[in-house]
Parts: sequence; structure tokens; C-alpha cells
Amino acid sequence: MPDYRRAWHPGGTYFFTVNLLQRQGNDLLTRHIDVLRQVVAFVRRHHPFAIHAWVVLPEHLHCVIELPPGDTDFALRWRLIKLLFSRQIPKTEWRSGIRQNRRERGIWQRRYWEHLIRDDADFAAHMDYVHINPVKHGLVHAVADWPYSTFHGLVAQGVYPMNWAGGAEERLTLDD
Repeated sequence: MPDYRRAWHPGGTYFFTVNLLQRQGNDLLTRHIDVLRQVVAFVRRHHPFAIHAWVVLPEHLHCVIELPPGDTDFALRWRLIKLLFSRQIPKTEWRSGIRQNRRERGIWQRRYWEHLIRDDADFAAHMDYVHINPVKHGLVHAVADWPYSTFHGLVAQGVYPMNWAGGAEERLTLDD
């Protein structure tokens, strides 16, 4: 079995990718976006963390979050988010025998990708990656068109312009 090593850094800022188990043709996360939002808010109240960037796609999500000083337990937060979300979703998914024996739902992949942000350039690159993802996956032509993202709040704060990474090139003509 592989030896997975997590980067435990007190008060660290991390990039995460969290996937549904069945990704093909699955829109569970966007279909139940209100449940996901409520669960994340609940977990944040009980185990605080700052959200710098977050995007929810139909079958996976990406985020950049920061833990409080001295805290390293992002695993607890993801365990709770996955568990509480799963408890509120109707049981319609197929489950393997192993998952049935463990009394696990068949909603989430067990593991997730985590990356400790190292510096300002790394932070900026991951912030951009989070927000460009709906365009990358062909869900929209412009980042501003995707509703399940922190992009709109960051535009309001002046971090990104509204036409960042898409949209304006469709209005260009040869005379411009």
C-alpha cells in the first residue's frame, strides 16, 4: 500500500481537490449546492477555517482554505463535510460490497488531493486554477458565467476584474 504523506503545517493555507466517487455524468454537487453550502457553513462554525477560493463543479470541487494559527486538522474538516453532506442526500447511489460492509455511502472518493501553499506565487496560481476550472471543463465560456464559485465575491472585492479569463474575446473585432 502506498505511503501517503500529508503536509501538516499549523495555520497552513492549502489547495484541495475533492471528487465524487462516480464522476461520469454526475451533477450531485451542483444539484445539491444548498446542502453543500449549509454543511460547509456548519463545519466552519465548529472548526473554523478561512475560504480564499472555492469552486463547485458537478462532480468535484476545488478550494484554497487557511486553517487557524496552530491548527493542522484539515482532515477532520473534510471528514465532517463529506459525512454531513452524505447524510442529507437520498440513498440512490450504487455501493460496493466493501462500502456496504463498512456502512459507507458511495458518494465521495475516500481520498482527496491536498497541496500546502508555499508562497505568494503558489497562492496566486492556485487561486487562478480554482476559478478557471469551469472554463477548463467546458461548462462555461467565461469564468463570470459560473455561479458556484467565490469568483463573484472576489470581483466585488477588486481582486479580479469581471472579464478575467474569458468573455471579452468574443466581443473583439478586427477593427479593435
